[in-house]
Amino acid sequence: MGGGAGGGSDGDAPSSFPKDVRPPIVTFSPSLWGDSFASFTLDQQVQEKYAEAIQVLKEETRRLLILAKEKYTTPQTLILIDTLERLGVAYHFKQEIHENIQQIFNVNFNSTGDSTHDNYDLFTTALQFRLLRQHRHYVPCGVFDKFKNEKNEFHEEISSDAKGLLSLYEAAHVRIHEENILEEAVAFTTHHLNRLLPQLAKQSTSPLHDLVKRALHQSLHRGVPRIETRNYISIYEKLESKDEMLLKFAKLDFNFLQNMYRKELCDLTRWWNKFDLKSKLPYARDRLVECYLWGQAFHFEPKYSYVRSAVAKGMQMISIMDDTYDNYATLEEADILTEAFERWDINEAERLSDTMKVVYKFVLSIYEDYERDAVQEQKSYAVPYAKETVKQVARAYNKELKWFMGREMPTFEEYFVNTVFTSCIYVMFAAVIPGMKSASEETINWLLSEPKIIIGTAKMGRYVEDLGSHERENRGGEMLTAVDCYMKHHGVSKEEALEKFVELAEDGWKDVNKEWIKITSSSCSKDSSNIPKEDMIEQLINYARVAEVTYKNCADGYTYPEHYLGPQIAAQFLHPLIIS
Repeated sequence: MGGGAGGGSDGDAPSSFPKDVRPPIVTFSPSLWGDSFASFTLDQQVQEKYAEAIQVLKEETRRLLILAKEKYTTPQTLILIDTLERLGVAYHFKQEIHENIQQIFNVNFNSTGDSTHDNYDLFTTALQFRLLRQHRHYVPCGVFDKFKNEKNEFHEEISSDAKGLLSLYEAAHVRIHEENILEEAVAFTTHHLNRLLPQLAKQSTSPLHDLVKRALHQSLHRGVPRIETRNYISIYEKLESKDEMLLKFAKLDFNFLQNMYRKELCDLTRWWNKFDLKSKLPYARDRLVECYLWGQAFHFEPKYSYVRSAVAKGMQMISIMDDTYDNYATLEEADILTEAFERWDINEAERLSDTMKVVYKFVLSIYEDYERDAVQEQKSYAVPYAKETVKQVARAYNKELKWFMGREMPTFEEYFVNTVFTSCIYVMFAAVIPGMKSASEETINWLLSEPKIIIGTAKMGRYVEDLGSHERENRGGEMLTAVDCYMKHHGVSKEEALEKFVELAEDGWKDVNKEWIKITSSSCSKDSSNIPKEDMIEQLINYARVAEVTYKNCADGYTYPEHYLGPQIAAQFLHPLIIS
């Protein structure tokens, strides 16, 4: 959401620059959703019927997982787990899946992670590699060496194995640094899958074409889980090998969760409408539903309702702050507003102009609610930290405005000093603490220690956001952006700068994948005492996923959701699945 060149020194804009001039104001389109969610009423009888049917199918599926552990071959178990995860119902069976994955790892790999069973085909080898890494087991990329010839090239015969290529393509997206074979695999599989697409399209009885097309558009590992679930259910029901019981289970569960999400969106919409900021702050983006998608991406399970709402409120708040600094405030107004945030006192509102007063009171009201929730959950220790994250963002946005309005170009390294703050990752992670049982004072200490996975995730998110928002924020050359900063600092063209940002985002994903495996791997358990529980770590990789999806293909899906994000949101929250 935030953009442009953040960070650098706290120096003021040039004294000759007028402090009462506003930045060029951009008018944003109204929300796509109007009052789509405001009037929703949850039918409890429908939910109860769903819940009863789901419970029966859960027990049947649990028996399958127990049977898999006792009698299935490794390939059969891998396919079952992959299917449950893609259908979006794996969250019901975390323990059973963990036990099956652990057994597969123990059977197929030794204590150093080297393969002890090397007779699987490309499809199974790649599926096992991806699932084990996604479940935090380190598996070396050398398991793919057997698919190369003496010239160190992939065997020609696999170039026509669409199913195996697709599995390798998906596996390659969990790569980390210096895994050259997986770098080569991305190029190799992308080329041959694109080549095979026309042939697959002619096979009307096989949905493999749809799977390949979807993967080339959005790899599974980097996709938002519920968006991928919605897409996969539509493909799975075309499979001849589908399990009717699992398909029904997935559809019932999807509709049950969708009703829950609509109720949460209804409550959020009523909360948002009472502030009437759409009329009071016409320069700001009204994107509450898009913000809620980020909350759902963080954690989609029923028990995380508070997390989803907290992320939605926090993101919409940050969006208002971002647009106020970036799209409205004069340098003088921005300085006074930033000072007011530093003091965090409602009486400071009297120093502010009418518009700044609205913004300030809105932010403080959110944290009045936050403090009440934190105290109620016996997490009052989170309040000072949560407020500090907002102050950090205000300082960062104020620096940006001084860079932009003064047209002073920071170095690229200076620009990235504050990217962790302008990514807003700390604000959102602080916002969810009252609603997460596993979050504790140690969680905050961990966040304050600036762990590598936080820094890597924030930077990756910043790169993809800069790629997506550059055109909007550049405003025809009137304003400076991170891309301009890189161009000036390195003396390159715009095209070269954009290519570099794509490369940096890819490197960011490798950092995130590496830290994801390292932090939570059993092989690193000696450090686990300083690390918060799995659900907080999982949020980081989900933050990376939703950032990539929102700003996919260098487009700003947050600001302009109508092109891509809007249809995904409608499928998630407005259109139930038909259950036969």
